[in-house]
Amino acid sequence: MPKHTSEKSPLHIGVDLGGTNVRAGLVKNGKIIALHKQPISSHAEQKIVLDEIYQTIAAVLQPGVTGIGIGVPSLVKDGVVYSVANIPSWRKVPLKKLLEKRFGIPAYVNNDAKCFALGELHYGQGRGRKNLVGLIIGTGMGCGVVINGRLYTGANGAAGELGHAPYMAEEIEYYCSGRFFKREFGLDAVEVQNRADAGDFKAAEMLAAFGDHFTNAIMTVLYAYDPEIIVLGGGVSKAFHYFEPRMREKLRVFKFQNALKRLKIVQSKKPHIAVLAAAALCLDK
Repeated sequence: MPKHTSEKSPLHIGVDLGGTNVRAGLVKNGKIIALHKQPISSHAEQKIVLDEIYQTIAAVLQPGVTGIGIGVPSLVKDGVVYSVANIPSWRKVPLKKLLEKRFGIPAYVNNDAKCFALGELHYGQGRGRKNLVGLIIGTGMGCGVVINGRLYTGANGAAGELGHAPYMAEEIEYYCSGRFFKREFGLDAVEVQNRADAGDFKAAEMLAAFGDHFTNAIMTVLYAYDPEIIVLGGGVSKAFHYFEPRMREKLRVFKFQNALKRLKIVQSKKPHIAVLAAAALCLDK
């Protein structure tokens, strides 16, 4: 009989860099076993922000960590981040190289929405799937694409940036994110949902109207990538039950209804998915 051995579970660190805070989590077997969060000096010079990220990582670092993954709100190409949202000094930062030099551990860097898709594949709603699209619907709209179990980023790291595709007089993001509610109704998405939750019929109709436009984003995803599952994240996704009926109704015009029958469109349910998603970069080799 062959001798069975139990392989030690790898330790990874996932880092979620936002515009005001950075969070780092020590991840083992898909669970966060240590978590540290601290504010960042978003308008400070590049080195100060970098030092704050180093401090956050160091707070959860343990012997045996085999990789660091970090998700950033920016375009990423070959480990270099460009024009990070809400951090003006970060125009072009070789983040992968800097992290590896500092900690002596392989580092993996990608756009936060792309990380989200990978995190849902490994730890969330996409487990057991191979073809997945993650859509983050918040202030803007971010998209990540997984094809045959691997993150697809394209030749220049911009694959999946569907929010910037032309739509009506603007672009998809203009109608399929929180910006829609500000422009159309002068309210943010949270306020609209709060009113709808309190029984305000007009607010519920605002969310349904969002579904009219969001259907077009979904159809764009379906025609481009034909995924098994689409996972929704971000603040606006919490109102999915208000705009899902209108979305389902409008999807009746989609040309390939058999594919639609097999498709799942679901909300993310995993706590701290941004940290787990960043750690999942270590698995996408």
